[in-house]
Amino acid sequence: MSSETQPVNGAGRRPISITAVVDAVGALATGTVHGNLYFYDTNKGGGSTGFGTEQLRTRVRGGDQLLWGVLALECEAYVAIDGVLIDPELCEPERRTYPGTDVTYWIGTVKKDAVGDTFYQVRFKLGSRDEPFTTTLAPSLVGQSSEDHHEEER
Repeated sequence: MSSETQPVNGAGRRPISITAVVDAVGALATGTVHGNLYFYDTNKGGGSTGFGTEQLRTRVRGGDQLLWGVLALECEAYVAIDGVLIDPELCEPERRTYPGTDVTYWIGTVKKDAVGDTFYQVRFKLGSRDEPFTTTLAPSLVGQSSEDHHEEER
């Protein structure tokens, strides 16, 4: 795909994809996603850290578009994101479905530059269980530090 056909957000940057990999069998057996959840994003070059952990720190700026998706560690297990719980003053994720499918994802735009960490939770539906599972250790969206702001001003 050429850069001309790559999706971009309103700020002219590519969206940041945040993917949760869930060990649904482990979570259903233990009753928690703690220890059975691994987050990744596509912004390592932009400063994100904590890949493969429950405490992913996704580096963001105002105007960044975020896409949350989920994958099951076991291909036969059902997993879905049931909600992304975050400060609505920073981002208001909404559920969408890919056209012609029942595959869902969550999308939101970062409303402003943030300084420091904004922690959020993700709610998952797993297997045939009605009650959702919610993250216990929180991933976060990370804005620029005060040092980053000073570097940009120079």
